[in-house]
Amino acid sequence: MYCLLARTSGWMSVFLASLICAFSLAAWGADTTPPPGDSRRPISLKDAALEALERNLDITISRNTKDTRVTDILFEQAKFDPTVSLNGQYSRLVSPLNRPILGFSDSNVTTTPSGEPTKFDQNTSTITADMTQNLPTGANYDLNYSPQRTFVGGPNSFLFNPSYTGGLAFTLTQPLLRNAGVAINKTFIRIAQNNAQVEEQTFRDRVLTVVATVEQTFWELVFANENMKVGVMSAVEVLQAEAGVASRVEQILIAEKAIYDQEDQLRRLLNPTEPDLRQDVRLQPVDLPLQALEPITLEEAIDVAMDRRPEILQAAKNIETSDLNMKFAKNQLLPTLSAQGTVGLSGLGASTNDMLQRNFGGDFYNYGAGLVLSYPLGNRSAMSQFNRRQLEAQNAQSTLQSIRQQVIVSVKEAVRRVRTDFKRIETTRSARILAEKQLQAEQERFKVGLSTTIFVLQFQRDLAIARGNELRAIVDYNKSLSNLSRNKAVTLERYNIVLQ
Repeated sequence: MYCLLARTSGWMSVFLASLICAFSLAAWGADTTPPPGDSRRPISLKDAALEALERNLDITISRNTKDTRVTDILFEQAKFDPTVSLNGQYSRLVSPLNRPILGFSDSNVTTTPSGEPTKFDQNTSTITADMTQNLPTGANYDLNYSPQRTFVGGPNSFLFNPSYTGGLAFTLTQPLLRNAGVAINKTFIRIAQNNAQVEEQTFRDRVLTVVATVEQTFWELVFANENMKVGVMSAVEVLQAEAGVASRVEQILIAEKAIYDQEDQLRRLLNPTEPDLRQDVRLQPVDLPLQALEPITLEEAIDVAMDRRPEILQAAKNIETSDLNMKFAKNQLLPTLSAQGTVGLSGLGASTNDMLQRNFGGDFYNYGAGLVLSYPLGNRSAMSQFNRRQLEAQNAQSTLQSIRQQVIVSVKEAVRRVRTDFKRIETTRSARILAEKQLQAEQERFKVGLSTTIFVLQFQRDLAIARGNELRAIVDYNKSLSNLSRNKAVTLERYNIVLQ
């Protein structure tokens, strides 16, 4: 490091030149040995991306939203879970008898000697176990078992007193037209699964956006740091003209502010805690920008984007969901025709075991079958829903086509930008080399008195501009590579990040 001191145009020039030399030395020294109290944190591009994915608030919100879609799947699947109920009852009936009834020995027991009605005292204990379930075919069944104990007080001629009865009944109802079939009845499960996958692609799109934003901000921070060095180099080379020195000081101050601004932008994306955000810790990028041409094939880039872009995958799932809704709505146009069958067993005994043996012995049974048909006249509600689902399916197809067109255009633009920015590197590098040669030649002429300070300052400004343009082109090229990866949706693969 050196300070080029030449002819002075006054004591102010000497003072400003000394200030530039001191500022330059401090700035260069900060690259290796930070001054006391200057806390620096080296950070790589991959570390910044991973840290942002781990703690970014937008990622957290999107992840939670994605997880809620999984609960929707379970909710729809739970509609086919069986329901079991158990009910126990006890009742006692004491009623007056006005005439003989079956079960008593003779008609004289209907009254007491005083002429009062005889009490009919019946105690009943019942337990009812019931299980119902909707089946994926659209059917639903009801399995019911109701054992009962009955005791009648007083004189009687019942066969069993107490008596134990048991009734087992199974009823099955199967739709034959509307709501018939596994595909129709699992429609909302598949829709919930599609919605979960759509939300997963939304989450992936958010992740890609966050990483791409981190990359863009990271390279801007690299540019701010390197642009500071360009300003310092320009200030060191300037001759002792008051206007030239003051201009370089202003450029350095502006460049220094830009560094702090870009550090804060990157730090905000990392979502630190508030105490960490309050700390004045400098972020120092450790990755260098690429300057070599990445092999790019336009057709391959478009094909990769078509296979991986979250927007396209979302639109495809939305088409599938629209088709499911349309098929379900079409099914609802059919009449309701259901077949219903019932079969049951019963038993009676003097004890529980006796009742169970007769109940399941098959001697006492019942069965029946029938058809139930219903159809709303006009069926306008189902028809309007079907028309709506058809329009939604057409819109979903058009949306996918529009998104594919947008993706093709954006990928082509991203590829062109990469190629253009790489050519800018070559062009600005050539301009910088030429400016260095022109400045060197002019300085030699100045030493032998064949040039003036004005011309040397002009060539110094040209060189500073050329260096800044080259740096801008290099950083823009790296930002364009990031943009292309985002458009191809392969950003995560560059960091070996796999979304579970």
